[in-house]
Amino acid sequence: MSIKQNLDTIKQTLPDYVTLVAVSKTKPVSDLMEAYNAGQRIFGENKIQEMADKYQEMPKDIKWHMIGHVQRNKVKYMAEFVDLIHGVDSLKLLKEINKQALKHDRIINCLLQIKIAEEDSKFGMRIKDAEELLLSETVSELKNINIVGLMGMATFTDNKDQIKEEFLRLKSAFEDLKTIQTSNCNLQTISMGMSGDYKLAIECGSTMVRVGSSIFGERNYNN
Repeated sequence: MSIKQNLDTIKQTLPDYVTLVAVSKTKPVSDLMEAYNAGQRIFGENKIQEMADKYQEMPKDIKWHMIGHVQRNKVKYMAEFVDLIHGVDSLKLLKEINKQALKHDRIINCLLQIKIAEEDSKFGMRIKDAEELLLSETVSELKNINIVGLMGMATFTDNKDQIKEEFLRLKSAFEDLKTIQTSNCNLQTISMGMSGDYKLAIECGSTMVRVGSSIFGERNYNN
């Protein structure tokens, strides 16, 4: 099927309250434009330089999401345009995002990444650390960031019960932490679920899914 057909098929399965992020990493601009012309306006990339290059080439009504691990020294390359940063996992990173957002007179939306997977390779904060961060005076003084939700990645496994348990762990953390509301923190979004498990993620409470290969086909990392 074409990218447009894939998009239409996926959107028909999504409740109105779920946001679809089209994960376009490694894909050429021509593929992204096919999705754009089919109505998609939110794209997710996991490398800042690739996202910045695509931003320069593509229409400016696109909302760009940084979904990969973020190195602090590269925040400056996306601060001018990024709409949402999914993988915020430390106070140091939040401070850097705030600093770079201030330079562009912007407020950048952020999701705290919670470690829900058992794999050591997955990034993220412990729930307790996230709570301490949200309650800290230091964070409340950051005027150019807006913490709008949580993100989590389940273990890469075929065990659906384990994935469901991890998704529910993130949903539970969200329910606990959303009671914390400050001038720059109002948790509304739960970003979890990808091509292989987004339907299960929605059942478990996800409001934002990151879907790539089901839209664009398998990725070619040799390009």
